[in-house]
Amino acid sequence: MATELEARGCDLTDALWSAKVLIENPELIYQVHYDYFNAGAQVAITASYQATPQGFAKQGLDEPKSLALIARSVELASRARADYQAANPQAVNLLIAGSVGPYGAYLADGSEYRGDYSLPQPAMMDFHRPRIRALVEAGADILACETLPSFAEIQALVAVLAEFPDTPAWFSFTLRDSEHLSDGTSLSEVVALLDNCPQAVALGLNCIALDQVTAALQALSALTSKPLVVYPNSGEQYDATSKTWHSDASGCTLTDNLSAWQAAGAKLIGGCCRTTPADISAIAKRHSR
Repeated sequence: MATELEARGCDLTDALWSAKVLIENPELIYQVHYDYFNAGAQVAITASYQATPQGFAKQGLDEPKSLALIARSVELASRARADYQAANPQAVNLLIAGSVGPYGAYLADGSEYRGDYSLPQPAMMDFHRPRIRALVEAGADILACETLPSFAEIQALVAVLAEFPDTPAWFSFTLRDSEHLSDGTSLSEVVALLDNCPQAVALGLNCIALDQVTAALQALSALTSKPLVVYPNSGEQYDATSKTWHSDASGCTLTDNLSAWQAAGAKLIGGCCRTTPADISAIAKRHSR
């Protein structure tokens, strides 16, 4: 989403990142969602990754306005799905995933790739609860609890999710290496928690480099029978100060790795930062063969 918004002229060098566009140009978010569906996407992730009442408060918005913007993120994706399906009646089982980014995303300092932050569990639950409620009440089909670097935060999210017992979620992490979260927690400990959470319908990885994915998926598939999700970035490096990406991509593509990821148990496959509708189109064409 953010990559496409930038390509279409948005300046996202802001603590709100793509959530800024919910305020400034929401119709552009709708168009990006539509273009991804048109490229073959079956799941749209809402532009709420960095949308929180706390973040919007720094822009002078009160909580009701903030929650309305989070709900709008679902409405924009849902409208894009409805319009795409009206033009393509054969398109079925398209889902809207409400993005629940980590506390580190709100900090806007790159700590979602480190996990070097902490809050008491009640405070972490209080941070996530309003956005989750807004996404659920706006009609998200599933929650994408994503880019999670911290085991304590995953525990808090599992506790909040239990307050919405009819809502499924996937959990995807950033990693220190193929066997540890960014904060150093063993994936075996993470999986033990999520395997006992019936609302966690899939788990996996996102916004890690392409060349790190296969080994991590293999490690996860040895630990759980739940479906695995993976949507990596291009392999470029993120500069949290300038809010920009640097260096060359890894040279490999999503489609280069598709067979290996499927063999390792990945059932939901896509792209994160610096990937485009063209990448999704290539996956969709390979998948349909």
